[in-house]
Amino acid sequence: MTISTEQHPREALVVDAAPKQLLIGGKWRDADGDRSYEVEDPSTGRALCSVADASPQDGLAALAAAADTQPQWAKHPPRERGEILRRAFELIMQRREDLALLMTLEMGKPLAESRAEVTYAAEFFRWFSEEAVRIGGDYAVAPNGSGRFLVTRQPVGPSLLITPWNFPMAMGTRKIGPAIAAGCTSVIKPAHQTPLSMLALAEILIEAGLPDGVLNVVTSRSAGKLMEPMIRDGRARKLSFTGSTAVGRKLIEQSADQVLKVSLELGGNAPFLIFDDADLDAAVDGAMLAKMRNVGEACTAANRFYVHADVAEEFARRLAERMSGLRVGRGVTDEVQVGPLIDDAQLGKVTELVADAVQRGAEVVTGGAPRDGEGYFYQPTVLTNVPPQARMGREEIFGPVAPITTFTDERTVLAQANDTEYGLVSYLYTRDLQRGLRVSEALESGMVGLNQGIVSNPAAPFGGVKHSGLGREGGKFGIDEFLEVKYVAVGGL
Repeated sequence: MTISTEQHPREALVVDAAPKQLLIGGKWRDADGDRSYEVEDPSTGRALCSVADASPQDGLAALAAAADTQPQWAKHPPRERGEILRRAFELIMQRREDLALLMTLEMGKPLAESRAEVTYAAEFFRWFSEEAVRIGGDYAVAPNGSGRFLVTRQPVGPSLLITPWNFPMAMGTRKIGPAIAAGCTSVIKPAHQTPLSMLALAEILIEAGLPDGVLNVVTSRSAGKLMEPMIRDGRARKLSFTGSTAVGRKLIEQSADQVLKVSLELGGNAPFLIFDDADLDAAVDGAMLAKMRNVGEACTAANRFYVHADVAEEFARRLAERMSGLRVGRGVTDEVQVGPLIDDAQLGKVTELVADAVQRGAEVVTGGAPRDGEGYFYQPTVLTNVPPQARMGREEIFGPVAPITTFTDERTVLAQANDTEYGLVSYLYTRDLQRGLRVSEALESGMVGLNQGIVSNPAAPFGGVKHSGLGREGGKFGIDEFLEVKYVAVGGL
C-alpha cells in the first residue's frame, strides 16, 4: 500500500508508535483471523497504516473481560480510581504534540485544533478524577419515624462505549473518564476512520496504572456487526453512543431487549441568531468558532444563520471576508487553518447540499466548491438568501458552509429556529439582557451559547433534547450516567 507519511519521518514515527491491535483483558492481540483494515489520511486519500479489524467473537471476548473484571473494579478505592485518571491527564499533557500530530494525520484537522482537542480531552480525565471521590448518597428518617432511608449510588456495570471520528480523543475521555470514576469496566469501539487516537489513549491509561480488563478497545470497519452481539448479550448494562441520530435510533431498539441504561449524544442542526442590536465584531468571532471549529464537522456547528435584516448585509460581508482569508491545506503545519473533510462521502454530501441551495436561489458570497487536487477539501463558503426549502436547512451540513437567512421579528425567528427535529445547541447574539434570557429559554435545545460561539466545557453538562439525544456528559451530571441508585429501607428503629 502507499504510505502517505513516507516523506515525513516524524509523521511516520508517530503513526508507527501507536498500537494497532485490540486491547482485551489488558493484553494487546490481533483480531480473529488476523483481519485488518487501512486507516486513511483524509488530506491525501492514501493509507497511513493498518489496524486490527475485530470480529463479533473479538467483541464478545472484550465484553467477557469487562464483565469478569467488574466486581473487583467496583470495589476499587475511589481515591485510587481518581489518581489513575489524574496520572493519565498528566501523561496526555506531556505527550500533547505527538498526540496532536497523530490526530491530524488520521482525522485531518489542523495542528492547532488537534492540540486544543488533546487539552480538552485531558481535562475530562482531570475533572472526573475529582468526581470519583464525590459520589454521594442520602440518609433520612422515614416520615412516620419508624425507619430510615439509606440511599447509595453504585456502578451500573460493564459499559459499551461508541465514539465518533470528529473528536477522536475527547469523545473517548468524555465517556471513559466517568466510567472509570464510577467504578465501571468498559468496552470502547472508536470510529473506524480514527482508531489511532483511541489506541494511543488506551496505552496511556495502562501506563497510568489502569488494571487489566477495566478498559477494552475493539477497532473494526463494521460497527454494526461488532456491537449488536455485545448489546444483546446480557452482560453489558450500559450503552453510551455519540454519532448520528439514525444510528442512535437503531441502538435504542437493540438495547431494549436487555433494557440497557442508554445515553446518546446525537445529531444537531444548530441555529445561530443575530439580532439587530448585536455586537457584530463579537458575532463574527462567535460565528467563526461555531461554524469553523473542526472544519464544521461538529454536532455543535452552527448550521443555520438567522440574521436580522438591518445587519445581514454587513454581517455577511464580514463573515465572507474572514472565511475567504482562511488557509486551507494539509494540517500538519501551523500555517494551515482549514483541513480536509473526513472522507469522499462527506465531501460529496457537502457538495450536494451547496448545489441544492444554489439551485433553489441561494447566492454564493465566497467559496462554493471543492478544492482541486488530492484529499477531501472543500472551500470555506458563505451563502446568502438561502430559502427555507433548501436541504441544508433540515440536514446537518458537517462542513465549512455558512448559510444565511434574514429575519425581522423575534417570534418568527424563534419559530424558524425551533422548526427542526434536533435540539442540541443554539446560539444567539444580542446586547439586550432580557431578550437574551427570554430567547435562551424559548430555544428548544439542551445548550445555548449566549453571546458565545462555543459551549463545550468538561465542567458543564453536554447534551440535547428532542432527536439530539438522551442524558448528559461532562459536569457533575456526567458521572450519573454510570451509576444506579439503590435504596435500602432500614427498619426496627
